[in-house]
Amino acid sequence: METQFILVRHGEPRYDEVIERGYFGMGYDLGKLTENGVAQAERRAKDPLFEGAEIIVSSPYTRALQTAAIISRITQIPLTVENDLHEWMPDTKFLFDQDANKSFDEYLDAKGIRNLSHKYRWESYDDIKKRVQLALIKYKKYTKVIVVCHGIVMSTLTRFDDVIEHCGVREVRL
Repeated sequence: METQFILVRHGEPRYDEVIERGYFGMGYDLGKLTENGVAQAERRAKDPLFEGAEIIVSSPYTRALQTAAIISRITQIPLTVENDLHEWMPDTKFLFDQDANKSFDEYLDAKGIRNLSHKYRWESYDDIKKRVQLALIKYKKYTKVIVVCHGIVMSTLTRFDDVIEHCGVREVRL
């Protein structure tokens, strides 16, 4: 049986509070939604595409989880958190001693394919794809699943250069 996965990118995030507190590395991922991001999630929650969905599965990162919570509240669809739907990792050793923006630039330039010449320790496109597919396998018992996560995570199920707007949607069947 194929499962319909409705992939939703989180709403517009803000990072001013985490920057003000001096958070770095994964602390940056505690950024919540802007007012506009909340409104985006509220509008998306009314999407007829969600009708018949049985569960919402969310990344644990604040911006995605807040988006998923808004959608769950409005649609009354149960919500669960799936850790392996987290954002792309700019430093797979979690040392955060390298510039994450430069790591991302290197990732894009390499189209997500790692080789020994790379300076930064970023997560490869194939590694993201494997973890996302493994995370979603357990939800194949459902017919229709809403997945709230991140653009790069979504692109592993569509295509590398898929640019997804905040609260943008893609549909895939697995």
